[in-house]
Amino acid sequence: MLRFVQPAVHVGRVTSVPVVFSAFLFGRTHTFFAARNFSALRTKMELIASIDQGTQSTRCVLYDKQARVVASAQLEHKQIFPKAGWCEHDPLEIWSNTKEVLRHAVGDALTKAGPQHEVHVRAVGVTNQRETVVVWDRHTGRPLHNAIVWLDTRTKPIVDEIVAKFGSADHFRPLVGLPVNTYFSGVKLKWLLDNAPGVKEAVESGSAIFGTIDTWLIWNLTGGASGGVHVTDVTNANRTMLM
Repeated sequence: MLRFVQPAVHVGRVTSVPVVFSAFLFGRTHTFFAARNFSALRTKMELIASIDQGTQSTRCVLYDKQARVVASAQLEHKQIFPKAGWCEHDPLEIWSNTKEVLRHAVGDALTKAGPQHEVHVRAVGVTNQRETVVVWDRHTGRPLHNAIVWLDTRTKPIVDEIVAKFGSADHFRPLVGLPVNTYFSGVKLKWLLDNAPGVKEAVESGSAIFGTIDTWLIWNLTGGASGGVHVTDVTNANRTMLM
């Protein structure tokens, strides 16, 4: 669930798109007042946007009130393999692709609706590749390292060390509900703190924030460095080993 600071924005033929959306989907927002004068002449099409940010690609699907698909768009992103068993994604590419599929899907919906319709995006839902972790600077919005993907196994030495110390991969299961495993976000964050240049320093200075991909996207969708909301939900949090 997302919070939007101004949920009734009119830009061209599109209304009720959050302010942050209007900036990257439709450019300047000063057309709001002119467009508003004509909105009463058009039929309103209310839609819900679903963003599916997956391991291979990012997809946006727009649904109407009857849950029928109105428009969709999808873009793949680069898979980065620095070493055998390592897998990374560029968080900025994922964010750029998210904006692009939103543009394409909304544009397609506008075309299908015709000139006598307005498109209202009433809500946005996000689903994502859950254990993949990103650390970024809260002041600049710049990632401090590529995202470490859920399937990455570079943290096996950390996992082995923990298991050897406590005698079982299930030692923390009563507390966090998960075994110690390379799959989950907590050990990936530990690796970033120990190995990624600048991450530990940024954490100590208070400028670093982290999250799974849903958190990264929601933070950017709601304003980024200019007041973005840093949140997740229980279905993602319970895959981090930090809940």
